[in-house]
Amino acid sequence: MAVAVWRIWFYVLMVVPIVIMLPFLLIFTSSERFYPQYYFCARIWAKSILYGMGLYPVCKSPVKLKNGNSYMLVANHTSMIDIMLMLAVVRHPFIFVGKKELARIPLFGFFYRRTCIMVDRNCNQSKHRVFSEAQRRLNQGNSICIFPEGGVPEDHALLLDNFKDGAFRIAIDYQIPIVPFTFYDNKKRFPYRFSFGGPGPLRVKAHDMIPTEGKSQGDRRELKLRTRQLILEDLQTMQN
Repeated sequence: MAVAVWRIWFYVLMVVPIVIMLPFLLIFTSSERFYPQYYFCARIWAKSILYGMGLYPVCKSPVKLKNGNSYMLVANHTSMIDIMLMLAVVRHPFIFVGKKELARIPLFGFFYRRTCIMVDRNCNQSKHRVFSEAQRRLNQGNSICIFPEGGVPEDHALLLDNFKDGAFRIAIDYQIPIVPFTFYDNKKRFPYRFSFGGPGPLRVKAHDMIPTEGKSQGDRRELKLRTRQLILEDLQTMQN
């Protein structure tokens, strides 16, 4: 019963900060030139949810991203709070590439549609639009964040699913470094199974950047496997 109430409280916390900041959010999403201001609000929203749930980020290594540079941020995907955690630990403005289904969430979905790059994984045309939209947002000085597993694995026992190509294709096309993150505790603290979870630390590790300068699309598979192996070995080490 206590876990159920705690889980319901999560959805309350998703809405309350949006309502409080609503006038600012409407202004800051009215034009892409206000995206840095919107991103500041998004970080307040994310931290309000995490700390309000008793979930506190613990970053094992600081994220050192330079203003004016663009990056490809990737992480393992295990929970709904992955979005909030990424926002909480990265100050550098980035754009999420995420599934279009999230746009159906009341209120949150309204701003999700206005600020994120949505993809319909069942539509090839939608996937192609992601690349042109990513180029446009990178040209504005933003970074891109993609969870390369493409979704939370249905097998809850699976430590890390196979990575899809999209993040690595974009990183190579625009010669931007890949910044891998390992989220250690999100599956334990806030899994998709409603009757599980609880407050506690959310440990994060930001790995050294993986450069893509001079790489071609022929190197994409090697970059993808290298990034996945880095996160997988980190997860396996923490389990032992």
